[in-house]
Amino acid sequence: MWLVWLIIVLVLAFIELSTVNLVSIWFIASGLVSLIVSIFYDNFYVQFAIFVVLGIILLLTTRKLLEKLIKPKEVKTNLDRVLGMEAIVTEDIKKHEIGEVKVDGKKWSAESKENLKVGDEVIVEAINGVKLKVRKKED
Repeated sequence: MWLVWLIIVLVLAFIELSTVNLVSIWFIASGLVSLIVSIFYDNFYVQFAIFVVLGIILLLTTRKLLEKLIKPKEVKTNLDRVLGMEAIVTEDIKKHEIGEVKVDGKKWSAESKENLKVGDEVIVEAINGVKLKVRKKED
């Protein structure tokens, strides 16, 4: 019976390697445990129960942790670092029209959902191409 479990583990490993989406990794581990159990205990139903139950338990308890470890960290670029920063309006911004702000020592084209005057303090909410989306800073 151990040969059947070895084949199952190899098929699941092939599936995991071809998808790279953490689809079957937990069942590979539970299949290995079932393979070991099959060497010492010759009851397929017990082995299959271990395979299914352990696979589900591993899936539910370790998926988020494993995704955090594998997921690449987001690296902020120079553009991203201005998000959330304060800026000063250097050219009036009319509602949904382009004006200009100065943030981090650099001037940017900017737009807003509200009218803003020169000297207003704003917060950078998003970057849309080469324009910043800003909102008036609340006092």
